[in-house]
Amino acid sequence: MKKIILFASGSGSNAEKIIRKCQETKTIQVCKIYTNNPSAKVIERGKSLNVPVEIFNREDLNDGIIAEKIHQDAPDLIVLAGFLWKFPETIIKNFENKIINIHPALLPKYGGKGMYGMNVHQAVLDSNEKETGITIHFVNEHYDEGGIIFQKSVNIEDCSTAVEIADKIHVLEHRYFPEIIEKLLM
Repeated sequence: MKKIILFASGSGSNAEKIIRKCQETKTIQVCKIYTNNPSAKVIERGKSLNVPVEIFNREDLNDGIIAEKIHQDAPDLIVLAGFLWKFPETIIKNFENKIINIHPALLPKYGGKGMYGMNVHQAVLDSNEKETGITIHFVNEHYDEGGIIFQKSVNIEDCSTAVEIADKIHVLEHRYFPEIIEKLLM
């Protein structure tokens, strides 16, 4: 059985899709969800799916407390599913090419610090892009610059708001993120 841990800061819709896919496969177990947001909806989603949730603060992350807990979890893969803080370099170095993230645009466009969620979708809209998409990539010490694992694009010419773009992106995220995780662990 392969083990993954999830890091999330928000609603946890991607985390839920990943957990459900892993429960279906019976070859991958989500052993824990880590969140930095004590009011994140991902906490409820995790508990309802019988996945333990660990709430932490920035000090825990930067002082090595979370790194020690990750080592105890011994994951085969660490998945950032809507986690908004920069990941510490010490953890990245200890789990090189075992930490992945999903970004709601076609990197290298619309990446970097502050480029997440609706900020990305609004920037895509403001630039009059005809398409956007998702990028699943390895995490390194720079925001959104790790090696690209997978990209999928979608036409957005019919979208007039950032919310409409977000809706199309969520469809891609929910379909492909769990699939790519499974492929990485095969």
